[in-house]
Amino acid sequence: MLTNTEKSPYAKVSPLSWNSVEWNKGFWEDVFEMCAKSTVPHLQNMFEDKDISHVVENFRICAGETQGEFGGTDFGDGDFYKWMESAMYVAAKTNDQELLNKLDGYIELIGRAQLDDGYISTKQILGERQQNGIKRFGNINDFEVYNFGHLFTSACLYKRITGKDNFMKIAEKAARYLENMYEENARTGKVQTAVCPSHYMGLVEMYRTTGEQWYLDLARLAVTLRDSVTDGTDDNQDRIPLKDHEKIVGHAVRSNYLYAGVADLYAEEGDEEYLEVLHKVWRNLMDTKIYITGGCGALYNGASPYGNFFIHQLVHQAYGYEYQLPNVTAYNETCASLGHVFWAYRMFQIEPQAEYMDALERAMLNVNLAAVSLDGKKYFYENMLRRAKKENMKYQLIWPLTRSEYILSYCCPPNLARTLAESSEYAYLRSDSALWLGMYGASEADVKLECGTSFHVQQRTAYPYDGRILLHISHRENDKPFQVKLRIPGWASGGSVTVSPAEKGNSSEKHVLLIDKDSGTYFTVDITEPGDTEITLDLDMPVRYTVPHTMVEETTGQAAVERGPLVYCLETPDADVESLDDLMIDLNAEFECKSIEIQGRTVTALEGDFYCLDRKQFDREKLYQPLRYQGMSRTRARLIPYFAWDNREYGEMRIWIPIAYK
Repeated sequence: MLTNTEKSPYAKVSPLSWNSVEWNKGFWEDVFEMCAKSTVPHLQNMFEDKDISHVVENFRICAGETQGEFGGTDFGDGDFYKWMESAMYVAAKTNDQELLNKLDGYIELIGRAQLDDGYISTKQILGERQQNGIKRFGNINDFEVYNFGHLFTSACLYKRITGKDNFMKIAEKAARYLENMYEENARTGKVQTAVCPSHYMGLVEMYRTTGEQWYLDLARLAVTLRDSVTDGTDDNQDRIPLKDHEKIVGHAVRSNYLYAGVADLYAEEGDEEYLEVLHKVWRNLMDTKIYITGGCGALYNGASPYGNFFIHQLVHQAYGYEYQLPNVTAYNETCASLGHVFWAYRMFQIEPQAEYMDALERAMLNVNLAAVSLDGKKYFYENMLRRAKKENMKYQLIWPLTRSEYILSYCCPPNLARTLAESSEYAYLRSDSALWLGMYGASEADVKLECGTSFHVQQRTAYPYDGRILLHISHRENDKPFQVKLRIPGWASGGSVTVSPAEKGNSSEKHVLLIDKDSGTYFTVDITEPGDTEITLDLDMPVRYTVPHTMVEETTGQAAVERGPLVYCLETPDADVESLDDLMIDLNAEFECKSIEIQGRTVTALEGDFYCLDRKQFDREKLYQPLRYQGMSRTRARLIPYFAWDNREYGEMRIWIPIAYK
C-alpha cells in the first residue's frame, strides 16, 4: 500500500496522510470494525500457533529462543509482515497501545532472527544452520525476495505511523543484502526472476519513506535485471523483455505485483516506455481477461497460450487466453485481485482517470470482500463465480468449496486484512488545487492541498446500496479557490450534482443533470465562494442486466444482475427450486430492494420474479439428451450481493443466469 503523502514527480495525485481520513457510520466502517475486532486478532492467533502456521515459531527458532525445525510455508515470513501492517493500522486507528507494544516485541524478535549480513528468511536460515540441503536463493520458488518486499512495506508503514526506526533498521540491512546480491548478479550475468515481486513496490516505498536515492536505484536495477534472465517463462512474465510486453500473462499475482511495481518506478522516473507497457497490459486485462467481480487469473494449471507452443510451459494461477473465463473452476486467487487493486491505485495516481478507481472499487466491493466471511474469520483462496451441488461435482478443485479458518497457502488472509484495514486511503486523493474522490463511503477527512488551502470534508452516504452522496466542506482556513472532483462511475446511467452554500435558502444553488457522456469521468465542482459548501451527488441506481462478450463461451445466453457497484448472485437459501440451474431471467421483472440480515450483517438484497423451467423429463445425469421443452412457471427469488455468499448452509451459487427472451 502506498501511504506516502508526498506526490511523486510523475504522479498527478497523491494520497492524504494515513491519519487524515476516517470511515464513519457506514458500509466501510462496518468492514473496518470486522477487520479490527475479528480478522486481525484471529490471524494473530493463527500465526502464533505452532501447530497451525508455525510462523512466529520459525522466528523464535532462528533467534535461538526455542529449538526445532522450520514449519509452514516458504512465504510465511512475508505473510506475517502483511499481518503486521494490518495490526499497525488497526492499533493506530483504535489507539490500541497494547497491540502496538506487541508489534514492537515482534520487531525485536525479527531483529534477533536476522543474520549479521542482513539476510532474513527463516526457512533458509534454519536450512543452512541445520545443514539439511536448503540454502539461500537455491530456488526462486522459495519466495525469499517476496518476504523481503513485504518486510520493506511493513517497516515503512510502521515508521510513518509511530515515527520509530526500529523496523526500518532491519529493513535497511535486508535491502543492503539485496543490493549486494543484485550487483553481483549484474556483474556475473547470473540472474533469476524473483516470484511474486513485492520488493519492487517495497524498495520504492523505502525510497519514498527515507528519501535515500539508493533504494530507488536498487528498485530500477532489480526491474532491469529481469531482461537478463535466460530460459524465462510466461508464468514469470520474463520470457520476453519487459518493454516488449503487450499482453497480461502467466501467474496473476506475479503479473499484478510486477506491473504495480513498474507503475511505482514510472511515478518516480517517468520512463515513457514503461508507461506504454502499463497501458497495453492494462487494456489486455480490462478488455479481455478480468471477471465481472474484479477477479484475476482464471486458470489453476495449464500451458502458456503464447509462444513456445511445442515446449511445455507450466502456468499456475494464471491468465489464460482472451475471454477464457470459466465460472465453476474460476481461480481468482484473492492475492491476485488484491494485486489488481494495488496496480489500479498506482495507475490512478499517475493518471487520475475514473476507470482505474472504478476497477479498484469493483474488486474491493465484490471479489475481495467475498474472500472473507461476514464474521471476518474464514477465507477463500480462490473465488469462483458458480458453485454446483456437491453431487454434481465430478472432479475435485484444488481448494475447498467453502471458506476455511486456515488454508495451507495462507498468503491471502493477511494480504486482505491489511488492505481492508487501510481501505480509507482509497477514499480521497489530492492534487495541486483539487480533492479527488475515490472509493465512496461515509467518511470524513482533513484536507490540505498543495495550493495552500485546507478544509474539512464530511461524506454522508449509504453507498454502495444508495447512490446519494452528500459532501459538506467546512473549516476552510483561507478563501483560495479549489476544486472537488466527483467520480461518476462507468456503471452510472444518470443522476445529478447539486452545489450550494451551507446556509439554507441561499439563491446561488447550482443543479446539473448528469448525462451518458459523464459516465466513467470526473465531474469538476469549482469552489470559489467563501464559507461552507454542500455538494450532493445523486447517482441513479437501477437494477441492470449485464451481458458478456460473445467469446466468453461459458456465459453465452446469460446475464449478471448488478446494482450500483455491486454484483449480485443467486444462492440456494433464496430460491425455492430444485436447482438454481432451472431459473431464468425475466427481462420485464421489477426488483424490490430488501434489507436482510446474514450472519449478523445487514445487506441489501434484490427480490423479484424469475422464470423456472419445467424439468420433469430432464435427466440431470446425462451428458447429452433430446431437447424436451415442457414450459415455464414463475417463481419469486432473492439475489444477494456476491460478497455475502457462503455465509449460510452449503448450496448452489451462480452469478450468470440464463435469459428468457419472451
